[in-house]
Amino acid sequence: MTQTQSTSATRLIKKYPNRRLYDTQTSAYITLVDVKQLVLENEVFQVVDAKSGEDLTRSILLQIILEEETGGMPMFSATALSQIIRFYGHAMQGVMGTFLEKNIVAFMEIQDRMAEQSKGMYGQKLGPEAWAQFMSGQTPMLQNMMSNYIDQSKNLFVQMQDQMQGQTKNMFNVFPFGNPASDPDKNRK
Repeated sequence: MTQTQSTSATRLIKKYPNRRLYDTQTSAYITLVDVKQLVLENEVFQVVDAKSGEDLTRSILLQIILEEETGGMPMFSATALSQIIRFYGHAMQGVMGTFLEKNIVAFMEIQDRMAEQSKGMYGQKLGPEAWAQFMSGQTPMLQNMMSNYIDQSKNLFVQMQDQMQGQTKNMFNVFPFGNPASDPDKNRK
């Protein structure tokens, strides 16, 4: 869900202490599979604790991801998950979240463009089976394209980090701090 979407159209799902989810729009209990379907259908929803009103949307989405990761083909390797965990509590945690979100958006835009191009080539939008078959043959090309994209993103991130470091040095040059390498007391020890 993005912040730009209207909260008036937000579908409310209540989570009860018995771990059941209640969809207030349909007046029925639903499962995580149903919530996943809402995500796939781009429905705007919010999951709240029925008793406290606490927003539980993120935790429900994480549960869905966990179920998806444990069944079938996982999207994240153990190495990738370890790296993500290492960013929690790190100074770059906020930047990492934004970086991942923007890269996912960019990936979705690439996917949409490819779907539109296939529509132009084949006269109609490919069905899910045909699209899956087409994509399976394109995996090496897509991996190469994404690798190039990631390399470019990495280079931009390193440039941004270098700029921030340079700006920080310039900002602190006005203070009478000595350069640690030229500190005469350290050289005597």
